[in-house]
Amino acid sequence: MTTAPDQHQQEHQDHPDHPDHKQWPALAAAGVTVVLWASAFVSIRSAGSAYSPGALALGRLLAGTLVLGTISVIRRQGLPPRAAWPGIVTSGLLWFGGYMVILNWGEREVDAGTAAMVVNIGPILIALLSGKLLGEGLPRRLLAGMGVSFAGAVIVGLSMSGGGDGGADGGKGASLLGVALCLLAAVAYAGGVVAQKPALRHAGALQVTTFGCLTGTLACLPFAGTLATEAAHAPLSATLNMLYLGVFPTALAFTTWAFALARTTAGRMGATTYVVPTLVVLMSWLILDEVPALLTLAGGAVCLAGVAVSRRKSRELPRAAAE
Repeated sequence: MTTAPDQHQQEHQDHPDHPDHKQWPALAAAGVTVVLWASAFVSIRSAGSAYSPGALALGRLLAGTLVLGTISVIRRQGLPPRAAWPGIVTSGLLWFGGYMVILNWGEREVDAGTAAMVVNIGPILIALLSGKLLGEGLPRRLLAGMGVSFAGAVIVGLSMSGGGDGGADGGKGASLLGVALCLLAAVAYAGGVVAQKPALRHAGALQVTTFGCLTGTLACLPFAGTLATEAAHAPLSATLNMLYLGVFPTALAFTTWAFALARTTAGRMGATTYVVPTLVVLMSWLILDEVPALLTLAGGAVCLAGVAVSRRKSRELPRAAAE
C-alpha cells in the first residue's frame, strides 16, 4: 500500500515542472546530435574522395543553409536581435566555416575513427574556454585532463609517424599533417561553441543555427568555382554524401545542439560528445571497412580518458550522455 508521502513524491516527480521533465528534451536533442555528428565523419571520408576540403564544406553549408532558411521563413523567425550577432558571426566563421574546411582536409590524411578521436579533445578546450570567458569555472581536474588528452594526441601522432595505416596515403608527413589538422579543427570547434553560447541568450536555436550556417557559407564562397568543377565530375554517391552532410549533420544536428546548449553549460554540452568516436569507429568499420591501428586506438582512448578526467567532478553528465 502506498503511503501519503510516497504518493506526494510520485506526484511531484510527475509534475511537468520537475527537473527531470525539463532535462529530457535537451538530452534527447543532444542524442540526435551525437549520432548524426558521428555519421558525418564517415560521410566526409566518403565524399572527400571526390570533393576537395573547401568545395565539400561549401556544398554542405549551401544545402544546410537552404534547409534552415526554408524552415525559418515558414516559421517566420525573422532576424536575430543585435545582441546575438557577435556570437553568431564568430561561431559561423570558426565552426561552420573554419572547422568544416579543416576537418575535411584532415580526413583526407587520416581515417574517420582517428579524426573523431583527436577532434574529441574539443570538450576539454570548450570547458577551458567557457571557464575563462563565460565564468563556468576552471577546476584542477580540467587541467589534469588536458594533460592526459595531450599525451593521447602525442601517441596518435607517434602511431602515424611509425608507419600506421591511418593516413590516406600511408606517408609519414601526410599522417602527421592529418593529426595536426584534426587538432586545429578541435580548436575551431571549441571556439565556435563558446562563442555560440552567449548568442543563445538573445536568440532561438533555429535563428542562431540558420545565420551561423549562412555566415559559414559566405566565408566559403571563394570555393564556389572549385565546387562547380568538381560537382560536374563527382560520382553520384559522393554528391549524395555531401547533401546528406548539409541536411542532417548540419541543418538538423546543429539545431538540436543549439537547443540543448541553450539549456545547459557549454562545458557540459561538450561532454555529451564522449560517445562520438566509438560510434565513428563502428560506422567506419561497417561502411568504409577501415579501422585505426591498435596504437592509434590506444592513443584515442587516452584522449577520451583525459576528457573523462576533466569532467569527472560532474558525475551526472557522463551518465546523461550515455543515455
